[in-house]
Amino acid sequence: MLADLTAGAVEDAETRAVQVPLGEVERQALAQPSARDALAALAPSDRVKIIAEVKRASPSRGDLADIPDPAHQARLYETGGASAISVLTEQRRFKGSLDDLRAVHASVGVPVLRKDFIATPYQVLEARAAGADIVLLIVAGLGQRLLAELYRLVQELGMTPLVEAHSADELSRAADLGARLVGVNARDLTTFALDRDLFGRLAADFPSDAIKVAESAVLRPADVAHYRAAGADAVLVGEALVTGDPVATLRAFRGEDA
Repeated sequence: MLADLTAGAVEDAETRAVQVPLGEVERQALAQPSARDALAALAPSDRVKIIAEVKRASPSRGDLADIPDPAHQARLYETGGASAISVLTEQRRFKGSLDDLRAVHASVGVPVLRKDFIATPYQVLEARAAGADIVLLIVAGLGQRLLAELYRLVQELGMTPLVEAHSADELSRAADLGARLVGVNARDLTTFALDRDLFGRLAADFPSDAIKVAESAVLRPADVAHYRAAGADAVLVGEALVTGDPVATLRAFRGEDA
């Protein structure tokens, strides 16, 4: 599944590159204002931080919500206390777009994450050109040389890499990069099975100075509390926010460990 999603995302980026060549997207990226400071926004505190996700669909759950106005959805997230906002830009299975990212970034003041299957420098450049402050890099989908290349480019453009791992070995690879923002995804991207306890089992393997992000399997305040108790500094939440009242849900999630 991960290989298929990555291949599709790269193919779609190659199609966009015909319309907006590499040189032009690089010019657009370098013309952007400085990226927002994600490390400051998500720094450990006495209350868990929430990365709230704009997510219309997923391969595991199908359609979740239409979200005709992603900017409005993002403003609700900010009102509810989200510390950052994730935008799914993959178009085939998640029904997202870079236009969603642009709209969200223009409507909020918190850092915005481009969540996609990033495997080429072009995708990193178009993320910055569209306003991304954070870029997801999935260790399982990238060889270490390419991972390091993309990581450096994200940083050179002033953004923060969110390095996602699913095992102790992948966390070690994140540490080798010097990653400061590291996530563990409860969803196995090869099978899409969920393991909510994976974060807890791997918590001791995170780089010592990294902000720890727990991703997936968050539907109730108790799920946030579960991750917080296991050592999470931030929790990424998608489905629960697009299928219910996002402001009330965020406030409940943030107050769980108050």
